[in-house]
Amino acid sequence: MQILNSCKEAIQTCLTTKSFAFAHLYSDEKPMDMHIHDCYEIYYSISGGKQFLIDNRFYNIFPGDIFFINQYESHHLTQIDSQIHERIVFSIYPDYIKALSTNATDLDACFHNRDKNSNHKISLIPEEQKRFLYYVHRLSDIQGYGADLLEQAAFLELMVFLNKRFQKNYTIDTEKDISRHQQVDQILSYINQHIGEEFSLDRLSSHFYLSNSYLCRIFKNATGTTINKYVTAKRITLAKALLTDGYSVTETCERCGFNDYSNFLKSFTKATGVSPKKYSKFSIS
Repeated sequence: MQILNSCKEAIQTCLTTKSFAFAHLYSDEKPMDMHIHDCYEIYYSISGGKQFLIDNRFYNIFPGDIFFINQYESHHLTQIDSQIHERIVFSIYPDYIKALSTNATDLDACFHNRDKNSNHKISLIPEEQKRFLYYVHRLSDIQGYGADLLEQAAFLELMVFLNKRFQKNYTIDTEKDISRHQQVDQILSYINQHIGEEFSLDRLSSHFYLSNSYLCRIFKNATGTTINKYVTAKRITLAKALLTDGYSVTETCERCGFNDYSNFLKSFTKATGVSPKKYSKFSIS
C-alpha cells in the first residue's frame, strides 16, 4: 500500500476509494486551518508538537500520542514547531469501518464513545508505539496478489489494537493533559453554547467585557485561528450533523446560526466541496 506524503491527498484517496489511506508527514507540509472532513482521522505524533485544538478542547502533543477525530469534529494544529513536525495520519471512510465491525466488536467506538469526561487522545508507551509502527510498515509493504485482502486484514488488526487501547483510556482523568487558558476556555464554551444563534464580535466582546482587538488577539494566540474561522467551522460541523439527521437545507441553515442562505451555501460548499443539497442526498446515514 502506498504511503502518501500529503494529508489532503490521504483524505481525497479515502473518499474516492471509500476505504482508508495514510500519509507520513513532515514539517514541509503546512498544517491546514480549522477544518472538518467527511472521513475519520487518526493522528499519530512521532516528534511531538505544541498544541491540538479539537472542537473546544486543547491538547498538548507529545511523541507517541494518538488522536481520534470523527467527521463532525472541527480541528486545527496550533503553535507547531516548524522545524520538527513528523506524524502519521490515517484517513478512514466511516462506512468502511462500520462494515468491518461486528455486534461483538465495534471498531467505530474510538471515534464516538466520548462524553465530558473522555478524551480524543491516548498516549502510547514505547512498546505500544513499536506495535503501531509495525502495522504501518506492514501495510506499506503489502503489494501484488491478494494485496487488498492483506491490507484489510492488517487494518483490522490495527483497529482492534487501537480500540482496546482506547478503552483503557476511557475513564482516566484527562485534565492534566489539556492545556487551558481560562479566558479562551470561557470564550470557546460560550461560542459552542450559542453556535446556533446569530451573534457578532461586538456581542462576544460585550459579554466578556473585553475590547474587540484584545479578544481577537488572545483567541488567535491561544488557538492559532481567528474567531470567525472557528465559528464558521463549528457551524459547518453542526450543519453536516443536521443534514445527516434528515433536516432540510432551509432548516439546517436556520438552526446552525447562518443568517443568510447565500452565505451558508458558499461557506458549506467551500468547506465540504459539495452543496448542502448534494451533501444531504449522499450523506452518511
